[in-house]
Amino acid sequence: MILEFKDVSYTYHTKTGETTAVSNMNFSIDDGQFVSVIGPSGCGKTTILSLAAGLLSPSSGEIVRGKTEFGYMLQRDALFSWRTVEQNIFLPLEVKKRNTPEMRAKAVALAEKYGLKDFLKKTPAQLSGGMRQRVALIRTLAAEPEILLLDEPFSALDYQTRLEVCDDVQGIIKGEKKTALLVTHDISEAIALSDKVVVLSARPASVVAEHVIDFGGNAPKTRRECSEFAATFEILRKELGI
Repeated sequence: MILEFKDVSYTYHTKTGETTAVSNMNFSIDDGQFVSVIGPSGCGKTTILSLAAGLLSPSSGEIVRGKTEFGYMLQRDALFSWRTVEQNIFLPLEVKKRNTPEMRAKAVALAEKYGLKDFLKKTPAQLSGGMRQRVALIRTLAAEPEILLLDEPFSALDYQTRLEVCDDVQGIIKGEKKTALLVTHDISEAIALSDKVVVLSARPASVVAEHVIDFGGNAPKTRRECSEFAATFEILRKELGI
């Protein structure tokens, strides 16, 4: 176990009152596992990532972290237009004061391993949307986090690119043996990418069900082609009340 929510609740306090976003939440993530959290719009999925990373503290309950180094990948790639791909990848090393020749060399090697060798001196404007997301992931991995927190990182892409990038990102994460927690509203995406899917209720979010996804191997494309895919989709859809 690398991360566990134990009876976690979180309440926002504003001038107009209190809003409970998360209520008595329980789930865990094992080392090397890819877990997706799905739920209705506005149920508090992003709040869960902030709680996991320690950016927010629970109002009650406990979050147990086996390791504490997190990497965050956002809905938008957030690449700096005035920096080259290589310079963007070095950014977390600069922020975390780990910008050593050794760490830069590791980051470049990682970028080259996953098809960015010919793009390191280019700017983000010269890349496709899918390639930009690959750069964003390599940048997240450059500082060697144990857990990746993915906040709907494919939502800004068109459907075809989204399918390709899902395969790409999941392959890199599994290839590097990283643990990942993804929040998404896309049921198909959750099934295709994950070892486990956690289904949430409407706000205040609590766990409705958990599903271990063990068919079709690890490749999202292969999994989507399995007969079990459609049946699992229907189960999750009904649990979400769609």
